[in-house]
Amino acid sequence: MSAVLQEARPAVDVRGASLAFGRRTLWSGLDLTVEPGEFLAVLGPNGSGKTSFLKVLLGLQQLSGGQVTLAGHKPGGVNSKVGYIPQQRAMDEGLTLRGTDLVGLGLDGHRWGTGLRTRAERRRKVGAAIESVGATRYANEPVGKLSGGEQQRLRVAQALVGDPEVLLCDEPLLSLDLAHQRAVSDLIDARRRSANTAVLFVTHEINPILSYVDRVLYLVNGQFRIGKPDEVMSSETLSELYGTKIQVLKVGGQIHIAGAHSSLCEDEPHHHEEAMSE
Repeated sequence: MSAVLQEARPAVDVRGASLAFGRRTLWSGLDLTVEPGEFLAVLGPNGSGKTSFLKVLLGLQQLSGGQVTLAGHKPGGVNSKVGYIPQQRAMDEGLTLRGTDLVGLGLDGHRWGTGLRTRAERRRKVGAAIESVGATRYANEPVGKLSGGEQQRLRVAQALVGDPEVLLCDEPLLSLDLAHQRAVSDLIDARRRSANTAVLFVTHEINPILSYVDRVLYLVNGQFRIGKPDEVMSSETLSELYGTKIQVLKVGGQIHIAGAHSSLCEDEPHHHEEAMSE
């Protein structure tokens, strides 16, 4: 019976959630259930609350109302069932931390890690995670000497080393070229398919992950919409959210958005919300 109950448990469960700062409400009345193996894209313009939503899930920001659970637990503290992939940020070239050490932080030195393990078990898990992202060749190199794409592969391995049920991604493709965007996206999607891991992917641009996305949570102007990409990323839905005429064009399998202001266009870079520290 317990096994059946565990299988039926949502990966993420948000009930009546609201978040406000002073008189400004980012969102309220948010109900969201993310099932195991589901890929949810979290979209919206700068200041809409995307990063704040991720901070709530990580236990770094308290809700103004409502409740949330991840893999059956409240956010925050040590939770081996939650993995976190941060934005790609260049590391100092003089940093001597090896790739294996960076990945190992996901087990014994990371806020969302799982605590100390035996050395043999630690080596096995770190090695398996590194192999799964195709980083074995440079895993013993200083991370400061690696390219941005190689560093981000190792960050993905760090998030996966604890065998999470939920993977939280904070614009992990930012600053990567198209080839590395595709490689990192493929790694994340492969993990959720092979291990039934739920993915919540905060991004300003849906096109690099469009083929993987099951549903979209779109935040803007204190409102939100949840649904399949075709339902949310439509002229009608986005015009309603923004309160102005928005035109959504689908060309060559990509979504392009045109509105009254160029900042609404998904195919142009937004100034993203404040990045969270690793």
